[in-house]
Amino acid sequence: MTAITPASLLQMRSAILQQNSALQKAAGAGVPGVSPAQPAAATSFTGAMKTALAQVNDFQAKADTASTSYEKGETTDIAAVMLAREQASVGFQATLQVRNKLLSAYKDIMSMPV
Repeated sequence: MTAITPASLLQMRSAILQQNSALQKAAGAGVPGVSPAQPAAATSFTGAMKTALAQVNDFQAKADTASTSYEKGETTDIAAVMLAREQASVGFQATLQVRNKLLSAYKDIMSMPV
């Protein structure tokens, strides 16, 4: 095992920076069929929550539609129905967990002495 020296750390840092710049150049040059990444727009917490709730609502609506069409005999793909129902369930459970954490944080803040 070799000892870590300041010189070896600087050498490793230099190698990492070179690899990083090479990756950035490759991403900037563009890969055929892949669009370059756009910087994420700054969103508020309220906007993020509205978007997440809308997605959960969409998952639940799709699961309901898939279940109804399966019950009517319009589709026979039980795997797709179960997948849609599971996506809706996971999204709903995640939403409940976020709500519980928010309520817990609110209670903690309200019980703080002023």
